[in-house]
Amino acid sequence: MTRNHIEVNETLDCTGLACPMPIVRTKKAMQNMSSGEVLEVQATDKGSLADLQAWAKSAGHQYLGTVTEGELLKHFVRKASPHDVKQEATYPHTATNEELDASLKSGTGNMLLLDVREAAEYAFGHITGAVSIPLGQLEQRLEELPNDRQLFVICRTGSRSDMACTLLADKGYANVRNVLPGMSGWTGPVEKLN
Repeated sequence: MTRNHIEVNETLDCTGLACPMPIVRTKKAMQNMSSGEVLEVQATDKGSLADLQAWAKSAGHQYLGTVTEGELLKHFVRKASPHDVKQEATYPHTATNEELDASLKSGTGNMLLLDVREAAEYAFGHITGAVSIPLGQLEQRLEELPNDRQLFVICRTGSRSDMACTLLADKGYANVRNVLPGMSGWTGPVEKLN
């Protein structure tokens, strides 16, 4: 099958789905594919671009690129051979929403809350004081983050923040915690667009 002159073996419809579902479905689809085959993931969630790039990199698959057709994003991912595939690691240092809330209320000033959701997600509801750096921009914007403070990293469900924590740890950040379950379970106050 050819799409925009790109030969694909399977097409996965993730239109209308938000994080983490495009990643969940992509993982499942990849399990049934053979090494070297290409999966086209169709999505409308703008955050799926950064999510799929980061997931493919962490899993050892090859993110080939994305074609945009109006609101539709067509992501292309090539399944790696078995010796190329990395075991996906879950970042081991986590904090609950309640632990984050307690840390925020203590006001020690020695912590920073990093929100790695997309800018639109952040704009429509974020925790006061959170710094917004979407996952897809994190590696290029590391200089904005202090290395001498505790970093709490949050997204909607803990998936993107898990990838962000792994990246930060790999770059030498020692005191990083993934907030679970993230904004989907946050009951504290949030700031929103007026």
